[in-house]
Amino acid sequence: MERAGRAALVVIDVINTYDHPDADLLVASVREKLPALTRALAGARRSGTEVIYVNDNFGRWRSHHDELVDAALSGPHAELVEPLVPDEESLFVVKARHSVFYQTPLEYLLQQEGIGHVVLCGQATEQCVLYSALDAHIRHLEVTVLRDAVAHLHADLAEAALRMMERNMGARLTDVDAMRW
Repeated sequence: MERAGRAALVVIDVINTYDHPDADLLVASVREKLPALTRALAGARRSGTEVIYVNDNFGRWRSHHDELVDAALSGPHAELVEPLVPDEESLFVVKARHSVFYQTPLEYLLQQEGIGHVVLCGQATEQCVLYSALDAHIRHLEVTVLRDAVAHLHADLAEAALRMMERNMGARLTDVDAMRW
């Protein structure tokens, strides 16, 4: 039984320094997905939908979200980060592993805010987005994945991950422009 409640746009790992071993594989996909990501943020904000960034801390345990944003904006691909920077209304949760739920306060935050539907976007489809969708599903949350707003490392694995989310987890796959906020 799915939990009723409001929706939130969960923006996964878009604050990125792109200085990791597989960054070259990811950058091309992020460039392609950037327009849809910015439209998703604009649509959610315009409608009053809660926007929650859940982002890797890149091992910077003493950092807070502003420092993570500053590091990403100083990185080699700041142009991929700048349009996606959190605004003053956005919430920000730091994570250390793939899933947005793993040892983070996100589940508690969603419960406190009456959110029963997570709309996922960000990176990477075949890793963090997939694991987050699974963890949302096992928590009986409704899951939507904005397929044109999730970047990948490997296109074939991303396609398989999207099919798994839809078939195995009951996730709704849609494009940003078809999303009803």
